[in-house]
Amino acid sequence: MTNKKEIIEMGWNLDNSYLTLPKSFFTKINLNPVTSPKLVILNYPLAKSIGLDSDALKTKEGVSVLAGNENIEEGAFIAQAYAGHQFGNFTMLGDGRAVLIGEQITPSGERYDIQLKGSGRTPYSRGGDGRAVLGPMLREYIISEAMYGFGIPTTRSLAVVKTGEVVYRETKKEGAILTRVAASHIRFGTFEYAARFGDTKQVKELADYTIKRHFTNIDDNENKYINLLKEVIKKHASLVAKWQSVGFIHGVMNTDNMTISGETIDYGPCAFMDNYNPDTVFSSIDRNGRYAYKNQPSMAMWNLCRFAEALLPLIDENQDKAIKIAQEAISDFSELHYTNWISIMKSKLGIFNEEAQDKAIIEDLLSMMEKYSEDYTNTFISLTFDKNKDKGMFASPEFDNWNNIWQERLTRQPQSKEEVHQMMQKSNPAVIPRNHRVEEAIEAADRGDFNVLRKLLEVISRPYEHSKDQEEYTKLPKRSSCGYKTYCGT
Repeated sequence: MTNKKEIIEMGWNLDNSYLTLPKSFFTKINLNPVTSPKLVILNYPLAKSIGLDSDALKTKEGVSVLAGNENIEEGAFIAQAYAGHQFGNFTMLGDGRAVLIGEQITPSGERYDIQLKGSGRTPYSRGGDGRAVLGPMLREYIISEAMYGFGIPTTRSLAVVKTGEVVYRETKKEGAILTRVAASHIRFGTFEYAARFGDTKQVKELADYTIKRHFTNIDDNENKYINLLKEVIKKHASLVAKWQSVGFIHGVMNTDNMTISGETIDYGPCAFMDNYNPDTVFSSIDRNGRYAYKNQPSMAMWNLCRFAEALLPLIDENQDKAIKIAQEAISDFSELHYTNWISIMKSKLGIFNEEAQDKAIIEDLLSMMEKYSEDYTNTFISLTFDKNKDKGMFASPEFDNWNNIWQERLTRQPQSKEEVHQMMQKSNPAVIPRNHRVEEAIEAADRGDFNVLRKLLEVISRPYEHSKDQEEYTKLPKRSSCGYKTYCGT
C-alpha cells in the first residue's frame, strides 16, 4: 500500500461521500494488479488543476496507483451499481471494468470522481475480463480533451497506462487502463437501478445525495425533486445542442451513458461528421440508426423520460399527478434544446440579434451542405474566413442567393464586420479530431510511436486558435467505398 508520505507528495486529497449511500449502490473491490505498468500519457494541466503533482505521478509509485496496483488508504475503491436502457431495452449493468478510487477535493474545494477504467473484473462484469485495450483508451483521451477544448461539458482523462499484459478480443491486444475524472459518475441508470431493484427510500436517498452534490441551489426547495428533473433537463438540452454544433455523434446514448451532471461520458463508438448528413451513424452496433446525428435530441428526451419515471414516487404520492407534472417538465426539453441550438448556430454565422428569418437562414445553409456533401466543420471555416468560394456548394447559384440573404441580414445589426468575424472565429473550431487522424494516432501508438498522438492532442487542445500548424489537420480523408465504422471500446 502506498504510504502516507507518497500520498501527500502526489497530492491525493480523497473523500468518499458516495459511501454514505446504501451499500446496494456499490461493491468494495480488491485490486487486480497488472504485471508491468508503464505510463503512456499524463494530462499535466488537468493534474495541476485538481491538485496532483505530475512529477510524483510519473514515479513508480504514482504509476502503480494509476495502474490499479496500489491502494490508497483514504480511497473508496468501489465499483458502482447501475442499470439502464441499452438501445431501448432494460438491463442490469454496473461498473464491470472500472473502479472508483475516490473523490478528489481540489485546492479550490471542487470535488471530482477519480475512476480507473479497465482495471479488472468486478461483480458487475457479466463474464467479461474487466480489462481494456490501448487503442480505445487513447480514443477516449483524445476525444474527451477535444470536447474540453470546445467548451463542451465532459469527463476528462488524467492518464493512460499500459498494463504489460495481453488482452484477448478478436485478436491479441495490448492492455491499458485509463484514469477518468468526472464531476461524478451518477447516471440516469443509477436512478433506474434504485427504482427497479430498490425502493422509494433508496431513490430518495440517491436524489438527496445528487442534489447536495450537484444542485445545491434547490437543496431546501419544497419541490426539489421535480426541480431536480428540470435542472437535468436543462443541462442535457444545452449539452446535446453543443454536440450538434460541432458535428459530434455520441454513438451509444443509452441511459447508463447519460450523467446527471450533464457531462459527456463514454467515448466508445463516438466520432465526428465530415460531410454533413443528418442520418450519419458510425457505430457498428447501431444498425437501425437509433443514435444517428439527427436523432440525438429526441434520444436525449427519451432518456430523460426514463429518468423521470424513476423519480415519480418523489414528485407526488399520486402517480397520475406525478406523471402529469413530469410530462409537463419533459415537454420543455424541445424548446430548451432549440433555444440553445439556434443561439449557437447564430454565433457560428456572426448573428448577434434576433429576427424571425434566422431559423430559415440556418436551415437553408444546412440543406445546401447536405445536397453538396460539404464538410460540416470546414464549411463554417470557409464562411468565417471567406475561403473556397469557387468550389462545390460555394460555386452554385443557390449559395449566391443564400449568401446575399445572409450578408443583408448581418447589416441589420449594430456590430461591425470585425466584431462579426471575431464572434465567428470564437464559435467555429478550426480543427476537430477527425476520424482518420484519431485512427492514425492509435495505429502509431500500437507500433510504439506516440509522437502522432502528442501532436494531435496539441492541435485539438486549442481548436479556436486558427493557427498555421492546424491547417494540415483540416484536410479531409480520401473518399472510401465503405463508410467509417466505430466500435464499443473494449
